[in-house]
Amino acid sequence: MHLVFSMKDLGNLSYFLGISVHISDTHYFLSQHKYAQEIIHKAGMDDCKPCPSPISVKPGLSPTSDLPFANPSLYRTLVGSLQYLTITRPDLSLAVNQACQHMHAPTNGDFAAIKRLLRFVQGTLSHGLTYTPSTFDLHVFSDSNWAGDTLDRKSTSGYCVFLGANLISWSAKKQATVSRSSTEAEYRALAHAAAEVSWLRMLLADLFVFSPTIPVIWCDNLSALALASNPVFHSRSKHIEVDCHFVREQVLAKRLSLHYVPTIDQLADIFTKPLAVSRFQYLKDKLMVSSPMCLQGPVKATSIAAAS
Repeated sequence: MHLVFSMKDLGNLSYFLGISVHISDTHYFLSQHKYAQEIIHKAGMDDCKPCPSPISVKPGLSPTSDLPFANPSLYRTLVGSLQYLTITRPDLSLAVNQACQHMHAPTNGDFAAIKRLLRFVQGTLSHGLTYTPSTFDLHVFSDSNWAGDTLDRKSTSGYCVFLGANLISWSAKKQATVSRSSTEAEYRALAHAAAEVSWLRMLLADLFVFSPTIPVIWCDNLSALALASNPVFHSRSKHIEVDCHFVREQVLAKRLSLHYVPTIDQLADIFTKPLAVSRFQYLKDKLMVSSPMCLQGPVKATSIAAAS
């Protein structure tokens, strides 16, 4: 690249576009500590009290919750900043996704949810992602929350992709249409995860990184897994034929394989619904969102089987 561009070697990466990189002999640690502090300062919450989770399982409603928020531009600014924060904070993905759905007309209740999210960020400023030496096996956890949105009853899809023991991709996204069954919702989430795997395989191939095994998608819905292997379309599944054909084509071509995982071990659960604090903390730790304080000493690269 020096032959083509005028460049200067600045040494090892330490800080880039708000992301700090801590390098040791055993791992890379990525965090956005400074950027997160700036968001909290922008909201005027420098001295706020931390809370243990970004979303309340049973949010409290006040008499003014449905009233329009007085400063919608502040709401949009904070949500846009939080979107960038999810680059190293997958545990915030669902809360930020829900906040994005109200940017056109935020209410006092919506801003109260943002304040809770910022209180959680205040207590986890030093958290980020850890990357350790590992294999090149691709493992994906796919899940959905059927009819979870109480306003329009649309489902939320979620997935997380591991390259060996390292989390490299994740998503929390509300589905575009209403699913009439949990199987349909799970299968749509499965199709989204399969599309992500297909893209990642092409990207890794361009980088001359080839997985020694077939990518695995872990799903906790037996009906969705059965639909992926059943060549017969039933009348109740015709409306999702495109997703069915896509996933089956990938499976038949041995570009991916589907396996069942118990709901208790479904890591993508954190991207689909609000969780109790204990469950949230458990899954957050499995996603390797941790503080550098916990990274002293040798770090072992665990397998996905052990992680789940």
